[in-house]
This record gives sequence, structure tokens and C-alpha cells, in this order.
Amino acid sequence: MKKLTISIAAKRYDISVSDEFAKEFAREIEKTFTKKGNNDVKTLLSAYVKKSYEKFLLEKEIASISEKLDGK
Repeated sequence: MKKLTISIAAKRYDISVSDEFAKEFAREIEKTFTKKGNNDVKTLLSAYVKKSYEKFLLEKEIASISEKLDGK
């Protein structure tokens, strides 16, 4: 397990993720949040909405591919 730390609303949070996932997760965190200083709750909410939308699009794509494979 790898520990990553992020600061949101003047509080530090340690997040433990698997070693396999840590590199990609750290890359995503660095794109969205500032490494030094504080991140506000609005930034966190925006990141959540963005990832939720990406998940929605991927699920639609999976469903479409599945339908094609089923011959529907």
C-alpha cells in the first residue's frame, strides 16, 4: 500500500491505495489539486463530478460494445 496526502479545506488527508494503482492515482491528483497549499471544497466537488461523468461515458460505451457483441 502507498500513502498519498492531500490538503482540502485546511485539513490534511492521508489516502492509502494499492501500489499498482498509486502511480495513476497520484498523476490524477496532481492534475486536479495543488500539491502545496490548500484546496477548497469546490475543487474537490468539481473533480468528483468530472470523474462521475467519465464513468458514465465509459459505462455507455461498454453497453454499446456489449450490444454489438450480442448482435442486437
